[in-house]
Amino acid sequence: MRQVFENDRLYFPEDTELRLLGTGDKLAQWRHRRRGPAFLRIGRRIAYHGSDLNAYLNAQRVDPSITAA
Repeated sequence: MRQVFENDRLYFPEDTELRLLGTGDKLAQWRHRRRGPAFLRIGRRIAYHGSDLNAYLNAQRVDPSITAA
């Protein structure tokens, strides 16, 4: 699976790369509802590890050629 985010980098909500997932408000809603990608709490700051973002994106993959039984 192709890697969209750098695996060894920390991404913060203000980073423009995270717009791929949604707005900062959407990410905050997901954190509050325990949805979305795994995140780190560093004091009062929030960060996302690149490998967690890639894993989340890969889990969202839908293959339309597979039919549900």
